[in-house]
Amino acid sequence: MALFENMLILVLVAIVLLQVSRRLSVPYPTMLALAGVLVAALPWAPDIAIDPQLALALFIAPALLDAAYDFAPREARRFWLPLFALAAIAVVLTTAAVAWAGVAIVGLPLAAAIALGALVAPPDAAAATAMLGRFALPRRTVTVLKGESLFNDAVALLIFSAAVVAATSTETSTAQMFGIAIAVPGGVVLGILFARCYLMIAPHLAGTLGGRLLEFVAGFGAWIIAERLHLSAVMTMVALAMTLARYGPERQSPHDRIHSYAIWEVVVFLLNVLAFLLMGLQARAIILRHDLDQLWPALSFAGIVLLIAIAVRLVWVLFYNRLVNYWPRLLGPLTPPTLAQGILVGWCGMRGVLTLAAALALPMGFPGRDLILLSALAVVLGTLILQGLTLGPLITLLNFAPDESFDEAVTKTRLALLDAALGELGGNESDAAQHLREAYLSDRATAEKGLHPRSVGDINDLCRDGIAAKRAKLAAMRRSGEIEDDVFHAMQEELDWIELAASPPDWVEIEES
Repeated sequence: MALFENMLILVLVAIVLLQVSRRLSVPYPTMLALAGVLVAALPWAPDIAIDPQLALALFIAPALLDAAYDFAPREARRFWLPLFALAAIAVVLTTAAVAWAGVAIVGLPLAAAIALGALVAPPDAAAATAMLGRFALPRRTVTVLKGESLFNDAVALLIFSAAVVAATSTETSTAQMFGIAIAVPGGVVLGILFARCYLMIAPHLAGTLGGRLLEFVAGFGAWIIAERLHLSAVMTMVALAMTLARYGPERQSPHDRIHSYAIWEVVVFLLNVLAFLLMGLQARAIILRHDLDQLWPALSFAGIVLLIAIAVRLVWVLFYNRLVNYWPRLLGPLTPPTLAQGILVGWCGMRGVLTLAAALALPMGFPGRDLILLSALAVVLGTLILQGLTLGPLITLLNFAPDESFDEAVTKTRLALLDAALGELGGNESDAAQHLREAYLSDRATAEKGLHPRSVGDINDLCRDGIAAKRAKLAAMRRSGEIEDDVFHAMQEELDWIELAASPPDWVEIEES
């Protein structure tokens, strides 16, 4: 009950801070981090632990599904070099630098120091994209950052898993290391197979609550089975989500898709809230059971780890940026990134839920566990606050030229779809066909100007005004007792769908903060 009560308090604090986030253009994970620390600092906050394996499944699986669903495999092939530089080399360099500091400064065992390095190495692009979406930035930069968040998690967790095995096993056998080596390809195969099975079953549950529950069973079930088979659960989730994103939308009804997106957004956000709360509670417990003589050296080391994590990424990204500008052939058909893009990517190193969840997943009795947890929390809080609060001013200072390629592609696609609809009418000259043809041509004329057909036009304005009048009349009929509540709710839902159809997407979408 204590966890649930504190969870409600944290959600309330998060709601308030998220309004501040929106007004100050601060990434919402920064506010979640502050909320977690504030609630954990309350005198009555309980000491709550979580099962290590549950932490990874509960927090990482849905976050990866949500992120991987929006990243196409062809984008990974197109941007393979920058993704490799960020998701592999940057992670390895950061892990090595932090591990060296752990061994040299505080005397951590090598395996434990590597585990710490792997924990703090992968940035969480969700924290960056929460901010980047508010600015007109180069589309390529945002795409690379999104892809990085997927693949750096896999690399970091693979190193982390190997380090934990080495630190907790009396003898590390060749079979264990071989199992770790095949974990990634095996996870990819399992994810694809899981997606194929889901795509065969899901149509039979379309339009039902069982269909929504199946999504959760498939997501968390894939993670658990991958863990049982000692495969990479991260790559299983990435492969599962990418396969579903490739083949699923064409088989899913709009009604199911709207419900699914809304549910997953709430679940991922709520789990992020819980992760920050649990990490704050863990840090509070560590601080309370240590005296100041022990605590200050630990906090000093955590600060050093924070500086290393920020500096290594920034230095490597700028080195890579200059390298590909000096030898542009390395990028093939891609245009080398500008120095401003390199600075932005290098500064988008905010750590997030993966670092928190993996830290919580460390087994009890792990060498230097308290120090590693404190350092992980310091890196998450430090990067979210320092980099998160300065990212907006940095983007303004860099003064990027607006990238209109996305809007141009949307306009081109919209026109192609309207042409397909006009072609379907063919030579049909009925009154209904003539009316629809006029509507399509009007929409096409609006789309040619780069505008959404539902954002302008007297008909759409009149339609929305009419819907508002219908809502007022419906509410009055309910209040007077002229209709029962079941009729009211049925008609309200009907008006909701009509209003969605008469409004451009950006007027009705849910904001992240």
